[in-house]
Amino acid sequence: MDILLVLKALVMGIVEGATEFLPVSSTGHLIIAGQLINFPAKDNVFEIVIQTGAILAVILLYFAKLWSTLVRMPHDLMARRFAFAVAIGFLPAALLGVAFHDFIKEYLFNLYVIAIALIIGGLIILWVERQKITVTVSTVDDIRLSDALKIGLFQCIAMIPGVSRSGATIMGALMLGIERKAAAEFSFFLSIPTLIGAGVYDLLKSRHELGTSDMLLIAIGMLSAFLSALIVVKGFVAWISRNGFTAFAWYRIVLGILILAFLIV
Repeated sequence: MDILLVLKALVMGIVEGATEFLPVSSTGHLIIAGQLINFPAKDNVFEIVIQTGAILAVILLYFAKLWSTLVRMPHDLMARRFAFAVAIGFLPAALLGVAFHDFIKEYLFNLYVIAIALIIGGLIILWVERQKITVTVSTVDDIRLSDALKIGLFQCIAMIPGVSRSGATIMGALMLGIERKAAAEFSFFLSIPTLIGAGVYDLLKSRHELGTSDMLLIAIGMLSAFLSALIVVKGFVAWISRNGFTAFAWYRIVLGILILAFLIV
């Protein structure tokens, strides 16, 4: 296999893992990075499937919580409520993702959509950060099922590349009165079924178009996404607990403007 192509897959994986859980849109960054380094995209299957690598990092980092929930579910009401909250939050994106999968990939995976979504999303983050919202939920275990469904509806907006799945879910959770750390962690847990489901669905739909070399590149991308996500996730939680999301908002706005300027000029 071409060593340059392997290095490009490594870079794409690093970009995915580094941005998946930040409110900056990993899909948008992957499309931008792919065009910058001329990475061959087969209907964006690579970009979608390697997200699973980043999810494995979350599973590892929060394994104790996930395992405890699984073991306690038969006899613990709080464990069952947490699991149901994640399942309910996952449902809207699962249903709409299947319904609009082909439309989204055909018409929305382009730099114009990404740039506009980055800017609008950045402005929304700035607006949310300026609101005086009373915190009513302090941990992921306390998230109500009705709030989980609302967060799941916010997640659907992130089907538009450039919006950011983590950004949409975290901002939605904050507006519902959920504390910052709990909002971020619920977004992480919600990403597990959402992104694994998206990756498996896309892989199955495209399995006849992928050769051995394609699968090897996907494996390389998943591994580098896993490693970079391991580094980013804990640091992100610590950062937002101290500093909030304003820096990410300005980053989105500046990046979106630069992309539009590049496209227009």
